[in-house]
Amino acid sequence: MLNAIKRALIVFIGIALQLAFAISIRLFFYEHLGIITIFYSVVSVLIVLGILKDSIRLSNDLPLIILILLFPILGTILFITLGRSYKKSKLLKNIFSYEDKYEKYLKQDSKTIEEINSKQLDNIKYITNRTNYTVSSNNQVTYYKFGEEFYPELLKELKKAEKFIFMEYFILNKGTMWSGILDVLKEKAANGVDVRIMYDDMGSIAMLSTKYPKELAKYGIKCIPFNKITPFKGIFMNNRDHRKMTIIDGKVAFSGGVNISDEYININSPFGIWKDNGIKIVGDSIWNLTVLFLTLWNANTNEDKDINKFKYDFKEKIKKDGYVIPYGVAPLHKDLIGEDVYINMINSAKDYLYIMTPYLIIDTDMVNTLCRAAKRGVDVRIIIPGIPDKKIVYTQTKSFFKILHDNGVKIYKYMKGFVHAKVFLSDDIRSVVGTINMDYRSLYLHFENGIYMENNYEISNVKKDFVETLKECEGISGKDINIGFFKNIWQAVLRLLAPLF
Repeated sequence: MLNAIKRALIVFIGIALQLAFAISIRLFFYEHLGIITIFYSVVSVLIVLGILKDSIRLSNDLPLIILILLFPILGTILFITLGRSYKKSKLLKNIFSYEDKYEKYLKQDSKTIEEINSKQLDNIKYITNRTNYTVSSNNQVTYYKFGEEFYPELLKELKKAEKFIFMEYFILNKGTMWSGILDVLKEKAANGVDVRIMYDDMGSIAMLSTKYPKELAKYGIKCIPFNKITPFKGIFMNNRDHRKMTIIDGKVAFSGGVNISDEYININSPFGIWKDNGIKIVGDSIWNLTVLFLTLWNANTNEDKDINKFKYDFKEKIKKDGYVIPYGVAPLHKDLIGEDVYINMINSAKDYLYIMTPYLIIDTDMVNTLCRAAKRGVDVRIIIPGIPDKKIVYTQTKSFFKILHDNGVKIYKYMKGFVHAKVFLSDDIRSVVGTINMDYRSLYLHFENGIYMENNYEISNVKKDFVETLKECEGISGKDINIGFFKNIWQAVLRLLAPLF
């Protein structure tokens, strides 16, 4: 914690210095402030018109528009600064470059494309049309309804590793869970296995020192803190690696909501029972996750010239059981794949739509889509935490209760603790399990990953988990919806600021 405070203080000082510089510039030109204000007012209006013209998600752009109109000088400078910050980011440029380079490694076979087209699997077609990720039916999928079920399976498979282990997580925290994993990784690295770990620097700032990668290097373990926080880095600090995946020899992969920290396996959870999930894949679709990992890894290291060596050839059919397509989400892409996949699932639901999410902070597109589904008779149910991890974020979630409830969407609170699982499920046919929360950070700002499944047997276990979890929930009540005047105002302010959280 002391390390986190020190690093946060350094970042704060850097931001304060930048702010002081901006104020000094303004004071310097104070005698010409009238002319400057008029100039910036005209520029700000032109900027807002440009944003409105090109915006495809107005809810996300609204706070910036209001800031620019209310404070033309500050808002315009901020807009220009943010834009340049992205363009100057060497890491972001590298990521985009490697996405382009690795496109050649993700080729869909024509037979599967014909099969998808003939069956009119529109949700899968969207992912394959708008991304490079491939879909396959040669997979065996296993769903775990709690982190403590997921963890032993992860350890068991790690112990089988012969060639490589790739691990990418938002949070890596010392404790029982990490100690068990680290013991295996040390042994494997000592035996020549290529062990690579990538954790998010912001996500782990309170848990790990800046020297931790060097500590792991002593054991032969390669480690990268993604998007390292520095005082003058700018807005790209806001784009975190929220993905969670482990890939072992290209033969087996894990994903889901579980980070590497004890609360995720219900050891010393501060918020009651920690309801999370995991998913294991054996089969062809692992390659998508491997390419996702290596894209971010090599954007940092430029280590691998040819990544085909990490692809395992599943020559025999494993289990032809529906379709699986792991996919990635990244900021600044033209399409918001994370949100669009969810919206497509809502639109295609006919009987029911079940959702588990830790946060419910959504834009007008998502609100309207959920409401329309409920109005056309779809049984829409959303499970959220009964014990929140962040009160201000939970207040934002509650601000959506009334409009969703009034339009027929049923919202339930998991009374035993905190729901961290991210699950979409509809009609016993489709499901997404992954890292993508229903909030602006996951849908707009972060690097994320999801596992889309269709007509897969394991979907029945996802549904069983939801139904069992629902028994431990309570529906929202009148006191959750009918709140006082001042609470309404506070929720409205937080709703406006939601894209900034």
